[in-house]
Amino acid sequence: MFKHQGKTRRPEHNIRIASLLSFVAGMVNVVGFLSVQRLTTNVTGHFAVFVDEVFKLDFKQAFYFLLYTFFFFLGSFVSNFMVEIISRRNAKFVYTIPTIVESFILLFVALAGPFLVDSNPDVLAFCLLFAMGLQNSFVTKISNAVVRTTHLTGLFTDLGIELSQLFFYKQKEQRKKLFSSIKLRLLIINFFFVGGVLGGVLYSSMQLHVLIIATVMLLLGLLSNGFKLHYIRLKRKIAKR
Repeated sequence: MFKHQGKTRRPEHNIRIASLLSFVAGMVNVVGFLSVQRLTTNVTGHFAVFVDEVFKLDFKQAFYFLLYTFFFFLGSFVSNFMVEIISRRNAKFVYTIPTIVESFILLFVALAGPFLVDSNPDVLAFCLLFAMGLQNSFVTKISNAVVRTTHLTGLFTDLGIELSQLFFYKQKEQRKKLFSSIKLRLLIINFFFVGGVLGGVLYSSMQLHVLIIATVMLLLGLLSNGFKLHYIRLKRKIAKR
């Protein structure tokens, strides 16, 4: 799911990566909000508050909200920058590296977060926003903009459009494509919800250490993907003998 691109990428690859990353994003969303009362998986609300603070002439607070938006953007920029550099050297690891970087950021927040909450909660928010910008960028690129996992606004918009199209598109191929897309949207929404609920439930006892679970999930996803590719190659070698 982290390797296949373009013509070799099938719907099941998007389903797997969407399930994993939307679960992680849902967990980050809830844990980030509970710890620092900031949305850490999207920037729509932050930009609105930024404008509001500017009109109130509270430029210091406005600057912080602008930084929230900037760090999400920076994560997206760095993610694609890494993808472009790595793809020119070894395409095999093109999406593995950004995922590892995201894992380390979440692990850092999980371990250092309890100190940051008291001393500098904004740094914690910056880290999570950067990680989610990173994730949103590489999953958008690897899926050719089919999968987005860090926020639900666009998902519910697309879902509403596609459900309404079912009343008008009657050809078998059109409906098959629509049902496949609707299934993917619902899967992302459900896993985002499950990740959020689990993060909220565990936060009362684990605090920011909940993000260790998200880190482990990402790394297991990478490992399982690597093991599967190794198994397929081994199977092909045996078949050729």
